[in-house]
Amino acid sequence: MKTEHAHMTECAAEAARVARAVRAEQLDIPVTPCAGWDVRGLVNHWVLYTSHGMEHRALRTEIPQELTTRDFTADADWAEQYAAQLDRAVAAWSDPAVWEGTIGDGASASPAADTAAMLIEETALHGWDVARATGQEFRLSDGAAAHVLGIVEKTAALYRQYEGFAEEVAVGAEADAFTRAVALSGRDPQWTAA
Repeated sequence: MKTEHAHMTECAAEAARVARAVRAEQLDIPVTPCAGWDVRGLVNHWVLYTSHGMEHRALRTEIPQELTTRDFTADADWAEQYAAQLDRAVAAWSDPAVWEGTIGDGASASPAADTAAMLIEETALHGWDVARATGQEFRLSDGAAAHVLGIVEKTAALYRQYEGFAEEVAVGAEADAFTRAVALSGRDPQWTAA
């Protein structure tokens, strides 16, 4: 849990850094690496699930309905609010007990550690999406990048079944771990808005 929580913390910090660098006019960019999403829509999804969702999953509570329809970017300081919410979410996962047992009910229940892995993956991959769409890079340490790649390797086939990931994009053997994770998730590491 300690290693996984460290990777969660790093991904959250990098997500906050990327968010703070998004300029207001960039929210209106109509294309992102996520087909069908503009930057504003992608950012709202990212904020909802990787900060509020991350905290609520740790607490085993439902995301309040009003958050699911909220335009977080309507607030000029949305990036600072996101960073603060990420801090709360990461803190909620700092208790080793949170990583035990399951999250969810009935057939939708999954081991807490698997839920945490999905959250780390989503924070990093959508962080890359936002970064790439706004002319930034999403940077992770070698250890965190390898961890994200390991998660994507475990989930890619399932996500493709539910159209969460597109088909893998080929990359060279020299590609680093995070580039391989991006490509395996069906994203083109060379994607640009132009």
